[in-house]
Amino acid sequence: MYVGEEAVAVGVCDCLNKDDYITGTHRGHGHILAKGGDMGRAMAELYARETGYNKARGGSMHISAPEVGMLGANGIVGGGIPIATGAAFSSKYLKDGKVTVCFFGDGASNEGTFHEAINIGASFDLPVIYVCENNLYGVTTDQRKVRKQQDIAKRAIGYDIPGVIVDGNDVEAVRAATMEAVERARAGKGPTLIECKTYRHYTHFVGEPDCYRPKEEVAEWMAPDRDPILRYAAFLIKEKILTGEDLKEIDKEVEEEINAAVEFAEESPKAKPETALDYVYAD
Repeated sequence: MYVGEEAVAVGVCDCLNKDDYITGTHRGHGHILAKGGDMGRAMAELYARETGYNKARGGSMHISAPEVGMLGANGIVGGGIPIATGAAFSSKYLKDGKVTVCFFGDGASNEGTFHEAINIGASFDLPVIYVCENNLYGVTTDQRKVRKQQDIAKRAIGYDIPGVIVDGNDVEAVRAATMEAVERARAGKGPTLIECKTYRHYTHFVGEPDCYRPKEEVAEWMAPDRDPILRYAAFLIKEKILTGEDLKEIDKEVEEEINAAVEFAEESPKAKPETALDYVYAD
């Protein structure tokens, strides 16, 4: 579940054009929606229906939507980092002006793909932004116990690229850091590593016992002043940008969109097993 990390995907993708690229993680639901994906087709993919973005072949963890620049979520930890770097290389080679953003978690920063891909991105000044969604835990492993350097962004020093630490639950802060990185990338100045400090409200997967995170820590991160959605709602009211009634109307519209997406998915035809190899191989 992407619940609790919404400010990262929204803050980042708001800085991108429709044809810019992103790669996601196994929490790619937030990424594809923030990039402009259709909720109905995304839900249908989760339901393994033929009307899904990938006709039930991507599912939750490998959903992709090239038409909005989403090159795919990835169930392999760190698997999207070299893909994003390759996409950025293609943009530099083709001179198409596109920027690629790679979302990955704190656990992926310990993978070889992280170091290898960023080294390539930095060496060739590729138009790519590496966005680490640091939610402190890799499955059940407390990252503070397996990584000496707690600030992942400081690893950027080894590749001579900017490393930025940002409050990942503050959508405006995420957007500001990303906008600067996007401008740098489009100008041909190379990658930026942005570390967004955030927290998942649920365990690694739905139904998993939450026996590895201190209750006090969970409560602190889920408080209204840290929840990215409630926090931004309070900001909008405080700044007199929206009223409480405006927010209620938005909530209603979102609820209706979600219900419509679920209904669309439930009523769509199920994928047929005999077609499993269709759309997979090309002649």
